Amino acid sequence: MKTSRHFILPAILLIVHLVINCLSATAQTIITNYKVRFATADDQGKNLIILRQFEKDGKTCYLTVNPQDMTTKIMAATTLAKFSPCSFDQLKSTLITSPYIKALIQTQAAALPLQNAGITHGFPKEKGITLTIDLCPSHKGLDRNLFTSIINAFQYTERPVPVALSLTGRFSLTHQDDMQWLKSLVSSGKISITWVNHTYNHYYNPSLQLNKNFLLAAGTDIDFEILGLEVSMLREGLMPSVFFRFPGLISDQQLVDKISSYGLIPIGSDAWLAKGQQAKAGSLVLIHGNGNEPIGVQDFIKLLGQEKTAIKQQQWLLYDLTNAISNEF
Repeated sequence: MKTSRHFILPAILLIVHLVINCLSATAQTIITNYKVRFATADDQGKNLIILRQFEKDGKTCYLTVNPQDMTTKIMAATTLAKFSPCSFDQLKSTLITSPYIKALIQTQAAALPLQNAGITHGFPKEKGITLTIDLCPSHKGLDRNLFTSIINAFQYTERPVPVALSLTGRFSLTHQDDMQWLKSLVSSGKISITWVNHTYNHYYNPSLQLNKNFLLAAGTDIDFEILGLEVSMLREGLMPSVFFRFPGLISDQQLVDKISSYGLIPIGSDAWLAKGQQAKAGSLVLIHGNGNEPIGVQDFIKLLGQEKTAIKQQQWLLYDLTNAISNEF
């Protein structure tokens, strides 16, 4: 039987990424035994949901989410009280009134047949949008002009400027200089980033139909695509969020249910600028910052110019993805 590159690529990329991380002076964190683990716990009076368990530099840690504001945090096992293991269904049943569980349930119930499943619109109180920038695999460099344009436009009204970056493992692997540059923008207080899971490989074959492409392609290792990217994020010093964007915005009901079973909330977009969709108040705007979609970047920079006066008057803002969604639910 002929072996497909689609099967062997994840393992090869993971080995390469591990080697690069080991050689990098900035990648000191060692993550092992990473797995899905659901439980509830108490952090100084705050209820948390455990999503993942792993060993960090030899110590047991958890990736947690606050079910009220959807923020994630890494917690050492020794710092948590009232640890209570449970199933995913038990979580949904006992915390059904929390914004996090409400969002999970709604996205499962509202899954579309093939394209753009998940939350597509934010709910800000004022005029503005939530900006999501996809970093799919690319041979081109990060479109740094996009980020500097955003920072300059909001320098007097929003600092740091909130953006959501949908990250792939392959982009991170091949664009270490760009990743370090993004981290420098965060450390200097110019931007804040919500890191959205966009899978490790973002597999795409232009010769395949959409219903057999991206994550729907035969032989896809969903565990690796989801968890492999999260491990890569943690090794890079990035904080995984509870949000997920389907590659190509392509999915089906079974795939939506599968992604939700990891505790991830799918997000789509009602304003993919390069496709001619117009941004409205509350839109989840989608552009690509990986150099492969210059028209979308140009359209967004043009939009910043059109809204220049409103931005100065704080009547047109960029909204944090986590806040925009948690506040609604």
